Amino acid sequence: MPNIELLRKNLEANNFQTSYFPTKEEAAAYLDRQIDQQTVAIGGAITIKEMDLYPKLAAHNQVNWHWEGGDPAKAMDTDIYLTSANGVAETGEIINIDGTGNRVSSTLYGHKKVYFVIGINKIAPDYEKALWRARNIASPKNAQRIGVNTPCAAKGDKCYDCKSPQRICNALVVLWRKPKAFQAEVVIVGEELGY
Repeated sequence: MPNIELLRKNLEANNFQTSYFPTKEEAAAYLDRQIDQQTVAIGGAITIKEMDLYPKLAAHNQVNWHWEGGDPAKAMDTDIYLTSANGVAETGEIINIDGTGNRVSSTLYGHKKVYFVIGINKIAPDYEKALWRARNIASPKNAQRIGVNTPCAAKGDKCYDCKSPQRICNALVVLWRKPKAFQAEVVIVGEELGY
């Protein structure tokens, strides 16, 4: 079981706000209250989909999500950005891997606030294990979901550091601390969510 208290302490020392909710329903209700009358973009995140956040937020916000017909190019122009993480270390680092770069770029600059919503399955004891998780658990599952022709998608067991033109692991972003230009909150959910 991850040490949520330690994770929150270290994330807050790295200037991230944190919140914790035992269930995805409680976390979704919190985000629905926090985000009101805003422009919102959602990055490709199974976690957000499993929480059924899009219809809730779209009822009282202008929401752009490419999975719901939105334009990824317009995602940079929103007040709020919602995404997850491929790995989060109890030592306070947030790790994301991306194929196109739109999701990770939005976690670095351009919004007033970024929310990282993570299930407990995303948490690892330290940076090395969080990076390993991002590469060898999250990435193969995402490759399988998308249906690309890569060794990790075919076998689903680990990253092969392939050179495939369909590779989805082209960019790695590690947030050691919160970037200075915006607010960021890590919403921790006491359930397994996403990959």
